[in-house]
Amino acid sequence: MSYVAGIDLGTQSLKVVVYDPANRRLLASASVPLELDARDDGSREQDPADWVEAMRACFAQVDAGLRGRVSALAVSGQQHGFVALDADGEVLAPAKLWCDTSTAAECSEIMAAAGGTAACIDAAGNPILAGYTASKLPWTRKHRPAAYARLAHILLPHDYLNFVLTGAYFCEHGDASGTGWLDVRRRQWSRRLLQATDADRDLGALLPPLVEAGTLFALAADSADALGLPRGARVAVGGGDNMMAAWGTGAVAPGTLSMSLGTSGTLFAHSDTPVVSDTGDWAAFCSSSGGWMPLVCTMNCTVATETVAQSFGFDARQGDAHIAATPPGADGLTLLPFFNGERTPDLPRARASLHGMTAANLTPAHQYRAAMEGATFSLKYGFDAFVRAGMAFDGIVLTGGGANSAAWRQLVADVFGLPVRVPVQGEGAAFGAALQAVWSLRRAQGDRASPSTVVAEHLAMDPARAASPDRARTDAYAVAYRRFLRHLDAARTAHAAQHTP
Repeated sequence: MSYVAGIDLGTQSLKVVVYDPANRRLLASASVPLELDARDDGSREQDPADWVEAMRACFAQVDAGLRGRVSALAVSGQQHGFVALDADGEVLAPAKLWCDTSTAAECSEIMAAAGGTAACIDAAGNPILAGYTASKLPWTRKHRPAAYARLAHILLPHDYLNFVLTGAYFCEHGDASGTGWLDVRRRQWSRRLLQATDADRDLGALLPPLVEAGTLFALAADSADALGLPRGARVAVGGGDNMMAAWGTGAVAPGTLSMSLGTSGTLFAHSDTPVVSDTGDWAAFCSSSGGWMPLVCTMNCTVATETVAQSFGFDARQGDAHIAATPPGADGLTLLPFFNGERTPDLPRARASLHGMTAANLTPAHQYRAAMEGATFSLKYGFDAFVRAGMAFDGIVLTGGGANSAAWRQLVADVFGLPVRVPVQGEGAAFGAALQAVWSLRRAQGDRASPSTVVAEHLAMDPARAASPDRARTDAYAVAYRRFLRHLDAARTAHAAQHTP
């Protein structure tokens, strides 16, 4: 009997799960926190060496007997990060992350060089938004010229862990979509966008080859020994954290809408064909299961609730009591939760702002509720774009840390007017990576089962954590959401005026 492992490299921590597919049981779970270097210019960086150390520390927490029976593993990684390596595979600089907004000017420069937003969407399916990998290269050229001069390989965070595990350079289409360089319709690197990013260098020569989902690589002997895994174990291609969360929530077939309530907030679904927004209202990504995955990403989700909780000296895990003590709409208090700038809507230089303050509603409980509502309303803003495009869903599957909050589960059901379900396996991205490993192994053995078939066999929902919309609260949140949109319009106008030359 063999097991599989899923590795999830997040912003705040790295997690590992070990899963027994034969008996459909999670056997072990481990987590190690990660430090984030955050600066006032919007920079958000981490040292890739810390990821490797955290991965080793997580496996060290798992019983050696379980590790010794792992036959395959896969990596889920935070998207959009920029890992610069030299010709020997050595890291040249700290990795700039998805939540890094210091490269907003470079986004505009790339799109201008490509012919504008519409031209970018025509060439690759997406505009270059704050946080995307593409903008980090010209920033590195300007601010870290020594690293840029020695740059030989460009990897994403999940690609880098795969390189550590296998010694091979490769990237899969889902995570590659988040660079801004992938032509998602044709599933190949876009020469036009690469040229717009750096006209003086052949960036295509620096990017890893693209491989299809289902491909397996050999685990390098030194990595197997360092992690306590069998030398014969295989490494599936893995993917970005949202793509792996799609595996872990069932969004590998049309009709399922998944929502991740993590440091960032995301909404995503599966499509068998490219789903591109002519106006860039959502990210037109590929999936890590052979299809496509329209996605909405907000940069401030649990960031908002945790920031408010820390400001008032309580743990966010105690926040549900504050939600229970306050009414929907927080008695008129509205938070635009743009602590990290924002991607949806596209306001990379925006900052958080509190509106409608009175002597009665300026309490810790009201502000915590306003943070949770603001993070949820930002996702609703993106959901509305899906609806306008004709997408329809009969429910939402939740994952991420926010899904552990009963109050947040109910809030999502009420705001969206849809029933909410939560998988039994709480670590959606890590579990999804494990399921991709299961599917890849079966595929290598000649099994032609689809990703959706494999996921259906292993994914179970927790009935105790389901939530159904309450009509009265749904109506109250609709009023609060309209107020949120009015403040958002004002903030967008103020932001545009503030940055007009």
